[in-house]
Amino acid sequence: MSAELPLFAHWEAVLGDLLSRTERFPKRVRPTLSNRIDNVALDVLGRLVEARYSRDRAPVLKATNLDLEKLRVLLRLAHDRGLLDHGGYEHVARGIDRAGRMVGGWTRRQREQEGT
Repeated sequence: MSAELPLFAHWEAVLGDLLSRTERFPKRVRPTLSNRIDNVALDVLGRLVEARYSRDRAPVLKATNLDLEKLRVLLRLAHDRGLLDHGGYEHVARGIDRAGRMVGGWTRRQREQEGT
């Protein structure tokens, strides 16, 4: 099994958890914050698929890291506004951090393979 498959499976789990949390946000923030969080999280999934099938993965992995950072900021905002409880925020943040470490490992492995 290649190393990127665990990342994809991990992100699917994080995404499922995150989507179930954002669908419980109040209706007043669904068109804005909830949809934005969902879209960025879905963009990460799309980028992981794209990276898996791309020859030049470096730009896609860099964009994935940027999306993960955007997601961190959006979730912090949701937590600060009381839309996401502390336990839920911590759980999702840990999942995002783990995904970020996995993307970083994939990026390093790509650089090493290109150097050989």
